[in-house]
Amino acid sequence: MNQDEEQIRRLVEEWASAVHRGVLAAVVRDHADDLVMYDVPPPYEGLRGLDAYRAVWPAFFAWQASGAEFTLDTLDVTAGQDVAYAHALLRCGTPEELTERPALRLRLTLGLRKEDGRWVVAHEHHSFPDLSSASEPPSPQPSSS
Repeated sequence: MNQDEEQIRRLVEEWASAVHRGVLAAVVRDHADDLVMYDVPPPYEGLRGLDAYRAVWPAFFAWQASGAEFTLDTLDVTAGQDVAYAHALLRCGTPEELTERPALRLRLTLGLRKEDGRWVVAHEHHSFPDLSSASEPPSPQPSSS
């Protein structure tokens, strides 16, 4: 793993930890001002800008404070000189949801760019698989990257 990939891995791990702890300043810290995010809940056209991104987190933190989990399970990073992407799976749900579907994972994809020598998230996408007609997915295997 090269130095940029290590920096991005640390950035994503710190972001996930900040989300888990409900620390808004740390959640938004490494995001670009012109960030675009597509999330599980509406608005379906996504959010644009750091202010809109910042505004969605308090409701999530309130839900999470009821006992929900948000932990990084797998993470893969690919970095070029000025752009990179990362994809991850996270355990995200209430204890009841995770007991009912132990293999369920939130899917996360990040697009990053280097600004003034620093990696920032320019695009963030969260999704859950559509399980309306599917059987339980197999348990994900930990990433070696």
